[in-house]
Amino acid sequence: MNLLHIDASVLGDNSVSRKISAAIVARLTAANPGLKVTYRDLAAQPLGHLSGEHVAANFGGPQPAAPHVQADYVDGQAALAEFLAADIVVIGAPMYNFTLPTQLKAWIDRLLIAGKTFRYTAGGPEGLAGGKRVIVALSRGGFYGPQSPTAAYEHSESYLRTVFGFIGVTDLEFVTAEGIAIGPEQRETAVKGALEAASLLRAA
Repeated sequence: MNLLHIDASVLGDNSVSRKISAAIVARLTAANPGLKVTYRDLAAQPLGHLSGEHVAANFGGPQPAAPHVQADYVDGQAALAEFLAADIVVIGAPMYNFTLPTQLKAWIDRLLIAGKTFRYTAGGPEGLAGGKRVIVALSRGGFYGPQSPTAAYEHSESYLRTVFGFIGVTDLEFVTAEGIAIGPEQRETAVKGALEAASLLRAA
């Protein structure tokens, strides 16, 4: 089995989402010693944002002419191949300004390709990337759960549920630490709870 581990936080060792995603991967590899892990750090090696050249190439047009765009396009194709080959995907996803980091959005933009991960049919869009288990390590500075007064400001978990549902992923799990910017005590409590939840994830 293949596991793809994605991190997107720009905070390095101070990142909560990185700490939780690492704990999730540790839990799964301990339970499945034969798991092959591929790691991609989107903060250290970000993918470029989509350009007209990217979109044209995705639809069968010419390869990007500019060398730096061509190299980025090739890396984006590699990112798509990693995702398609993965049985399990673990994503460290901090919430920045109510949504995802741009680095993570750029990666997602390389995954949602018609004919690769979804297709349009007479009956509507059909996901082609089903059968994967996706686990998201989500960190949020405030409280944005369904019962929170600021629930309507939350555009990270809701977006990820939409995106992965669109491409056919129905096995989607979230391990969440929220309120981490409220204060040291709340941060410690949130992280401890998320790490415990990570340790209790089903093995496969």
